[in-house]
Amino acid sequence: MTDFKACLAPDRGQPARTIHLVDAASHDEWLKQQPPRHRAMLAAQRFRPTAFASAILPGEGAEAWSVVCAVADAHAPGPWCLARLAETLPDGAYRIEGQEPGAAMLGWLLGQYRFDRYRKEDAGGARVLLTGEPQRIDAVLREASATARVRDLVNTGAGDLGPTELEAAVTSVGEAHGARMSVTQGRDLERGYPMIHTVGRAATAQRAPRLIELDWGRDDHPRVGIVGKGVCFDTGGLDIKTSGAMRLMKKDMGGAAHALALAEMVMAARLPVRLHLLIPAVENAVGSDAFRPGDVLRSRKGLTVENTNTDAEGRLILADALTRAVEEKPGLLLDFATLTGAARVALGPDLPPLFANDDRLADDLVAAGAAAGDPVWRMPLWDAYDDMLKSDVADMVNAAEGAFAGAITAALFLRRFVPADIAWAHLDVFAWRPAAKPGRPKGGDAYGLRAAWAMLKQRYPD
Repeated sequence: MTDFKACLAPDRGQPARTIHLVDAASHDEWLKQQPPRHRAMLAAQRFRPTAFASAILPGEGAEAWSVVCAVADAHAPGPWCLARLAETLPDGAYRIEGQEPGAAMLGWLLGQYRFDRYRKEDAGGARVLLTGEPQRIDAVLREASATARVRDLVNTGAGDLGPTELEAAVTSVGEAHGARMSVTQGRDLERGYPMIHTVGRAATAQRAPRLIELDWGRDDHPRVGIVGKGVCFDTGGLDIKTSGAMRLMKKDMGGAAHALALAEMVMAARLPVRLHLLIPAVENAVGSDAFRPGDVLRSRKGLTVENTNTDAEGRLILADALTRAVEEKPGLLLDFATLTGAARVALGPDLPPLFANDDRLADDLVAAGAAAGDPVWRMPLWDAYDDMLKSDVADMVNAAEGAFAGAITAALFLRRFVPADIAWAHLDVFAWRPAAKPGRPKGGDAYGLRAAWAMLKQRYPD
C-alpha cells in the first residue's frame, strides 16, 4: 500500500517552493500585483482561473520557481484542489503562501497514490506539503491510507484475491490493532449461515465461502456493527453475466474493502466503541454445485427465500451477516455493498445511494458527507414496494421481477433482517472510478467511506 507518511511534514521554516492559490474572484487583482515576468509567463502558459489549472512562475534563480494553482475558493481549499499538483510537480517540499492547506492535504496525499502490484512505475520522490498544523497530520494520513486500502483491494485481480486472501487482509489489520478474529466455514457455515454457504459452495475448495468476523474494543463502550459484501468474483452464477458485465466483477468485494477500511480507521483512532466487523466472503461461481433459479434458501434468521436470480447473490450473503450482527444488539449498524446496477442508473458512479431506517442517522451521514466532500444521497425505503418481494412458495424472493426500483427493493430485502429498533444504514457503493479525476485515478475507489467516518467521529468523540 502507498506510504503517504513522507508526503506531509510540519512547517518549521525549512526551504520550500511556494504555491499561490487564486480563484476566479481574486485572480484579476492578484495578477495586477505580479511582476512583468510573471504576467508574461502566465500569458505564455495560457493560465486561466479554471478548476485545477496551474502555471510555473520563474524566480530569481533557476531553482527558485514557484507555482500558481486555481481553486474554487482560495480562502477555503477543498480536499481535491491540490491533487493535480501532487500528481505533476517534481519531488521536493512545497508551502502554500499565507495559509494552511487544511482539507487540501487529503488530495495532496491521494494524488501520489500508486497501484504497482502488476506494473512498476517510477513515480519519483515524494512531493512534501508543509503545514503549520502538525496535529492534523495523523488524521489525514488515516483517511488517505483507508482510501488507498480500498483502492488496492478493489484493483487486485480476483485470481489474487479470493475469500482466503480477503480473510488474510482482515487478519493482518486486526492483528495490528489487537482485535479478536473468528472465521466460520465448512460445515459450521452450512449450519449457521446457510445463504452464505449456498452462494459460495460452487467455488473450489481453495476459494471456499466463509464469514470473517473481527471484534475490537471495550465491553462498556457502545457497540457498532460494520458489514461489507465480500463477493470476490461474481460470474452471476447460473444466471450468468455477459462478458462485458463480468469484466469488472473483481470489484464485487468493494463493500468488504470499504468496511475493512472503516474498521481500520476506528481502531487506529481508538474510537471509544465496541467494534464488530463482519465480512461474508464468497465467489459466486458456475459449477455442478451452483445454486439454481427456483431454489428455496433458508436464512440464518429462519426466513425462507425463493431464489429468482442467482446474480442477486450479494443481498443473500449480507442477510446472514446482518442477522449475526444484530444478535449482538449494536446501537448502530452500517453496511457497504456493491449491490445493484440500478443504483448507478439512478445516481451514477460518484454518488452512492444511502438507505436508512433512522432519520437522525441518515441526516448525520448526509451532513458529514457534505462537509467532508464525500457526498451520499438518501433514497427511500418505500414501504409500498415491499409487495414486489412476495413469493408464491417462500417468505420472500431475492429479486423482484422487472427493472423498476432495483436499488430500493434490494434495500428493502436487507431491511427484513434488521430489527426496527437498531439504527441501520445501507450504502450501495460502486467502488470503481470509470474515469480519472485529480487525485482519483481510474480504478478502484472509496465512496461514502469518509462520510461514514466523519459521522462516527461526531457520534463517538475520542
